Amino acid sequence: MLKDKTPITMAAVARQAGVSRTFLYDNPAARRIIIAAAAKAAGRRAEGHEAEHKALEASWRERALNSENALKAAHAEILRQREQIAELLGQIRDLNTGWTEDDHIRMTTENLALKRATRDQATEIRGLTDKLAAARENNRFADRRIADLEARIVEPQPGQGNEVGQHSANGKP
Repeated sequence: MLKDKTPITMAAVARQAGVSRTFLYDNPAARRIIIAAAAKAAGRRAEGHEAEHKALEASWRERALNSENALKAAHAEILRQREQIAELLGQIRDLNTGWTEDDHIRMTTENLALKRATRDQATEIRGLTDKLAAARENNRFADRRIADLEARIVEPQPGQGNEVGQHSANGKP
């Protein structure tokens, strides 16, 4: 029963040995052996519990140390982030320090005026581009017309001969 780590009681020993409990209680030698074995088993259980307790305590101690290290790291990270936030807020404050509310209004108004002027110029550019395209088309038409007229002047007309610049009998060209 010690090897199996089963609880040692009079009833358990009686069942294991196949005897009655009365026999074990009436027999002083058997009773002493059982009581000694029970005490020894209880001591082993106590030692086992103590070992378990120590192992559990060591485990908790390790966890506590790990938690402390993690907490220190978290506090350091929070401090670093707070410092960074403070630095960024200072930069924002520095950027806003030189401007008054009137300056903000003036800059906003000027920005809107510049956007409006940009839109107007874009519209004007589109109109001028359209006019340029029309002028180019007119120029191409005029070039074709001039070329056609030059070709007519150079080519003799049927029935007229080649009398360019000669006067008729009445003196008219």
